[in-house]
Amino acid sequence: MAATIAVTRERRPGETRTAATPESVKKLAALGFEVAVERGAGSASAYPDADYEAAGARLADSAPEAIAGADVLFKVRGPEPDEIAALKRGALVVAMLNAYGERDRVQALAEAGASAIAMEFIPRITRAQSMDALSSQANLAGYRAVIEAAEAYGRALPMMMTAAGTIAAAKVFVMGVGVAGLQAIATARRLGAVVTATDVRPATKEQVESLGAKFLAVEDEEFKSAQTAGGYAKEMSPAYQAKQAALTAEHIKKQDIVITTALIPGRPAPRLVTAAHLASMRPGSVLVDLAVEQGGNVEGAKAGEVVEVAGVKIVSWANLPGRVATDASALYARNLVNLAALFVDKDKAFAPQWDDEILQAALITRGGEIVHPGLKAN
Repeated sequence: MAATIAVTRERRPGETRTAATPESVKKLAALGFEVAVERGAGSASAYPDADYEAAGARLADSAPEAIAGADVLFKVRGPEPDEIAALKRGALVVAMLNAYGERDRVQALAEAGASAIAMEFIPRITRAQSMDALSSQANLAGYRAVIEAAEAYGRALPMMMTAAGTIAAAKVFVMGVGVAGLQAIATARRLGAVVTATDVRPATKEQVESLGAKFLAVEDEEFKSAQTAGGYAKEMSPAYQAKQAALTAEHIKKQDIVITTALIPGRPAPRLVTAAHLASMRPGSVLVDLAVEQGGNVEGAKAGEVVEVAGVKIVSWANLPGRVATDASALYARNLVNLAALFVDKDKAFAPQWDDEILQAALITRGGEIVHPGLKAN
């Protein structure tokens, strides 16, 4: 008998994404799974029930009905208490669990006897790139951040030469050059802005310049050796930090739009923009804080709001990928399909490869216990 994957409607306020699309249902069926989808699971991301049914899914009238007897539960966010209660013992739950921030949910999954995989813990290795939900969602967050900035900004982004005179191009500064930052740079450049970017890792300079932006950093000897062999940033000396802070502060004064993207797994987001920076900016300038759900990079940012400080707008929408829900769901669902290939053997029987390095890195509960080393230590 084929194993069953359940997909339920997301219940978190503001969550518009879904963990499966009609396309992914077909691919999961090709792997040997049956798929049960709660009615309305895809409505907020423009995937109607009829399309799931046409793709071969069984529609369920409620979350408990979809989950009953299922071997796997796919979610975007962690399951709610009624969903956890409906799990059969030993079921596998796969979601972006926010495992560091929602420890009670992790504990509840362990007590329910569920094996839980946190999609945010998928390792950044070549084999796992197609399963990397953080990257797929960050791409869209970076894109959407620029769209939100353009909407809040009271002027055009590109230079325009008209008979009535010339409009200067907007100046955009991206702080943090990870996946979201790179996409923000690319999007701002496509819209015609003059873009600069900064990051503590020297290797990002070439990436920034390849997108047509200018890299901003104090490029002394310490900076050139500020990266480990594994690609992570080394802690900089107080003297270097002071020089970089002075350079950044002077640069921010001249910017029209600043986009911050810095996140540290399991820790509050670093503060990049202070009240003093805000006070130095021109009225009408815009900041977009992508890290607001982890405390924010910008002083004064409020999750889910646009606040104005001395004429400067701080845009702090939570869940930016959810503002591009159809595409965000499609990418996330493909991440899950690629991961699901590790749940079956060559005969398409349900047999998760628990010894695989990808599952080992992302597994947080199993056999009634919290098993992830990072969570046990905290």
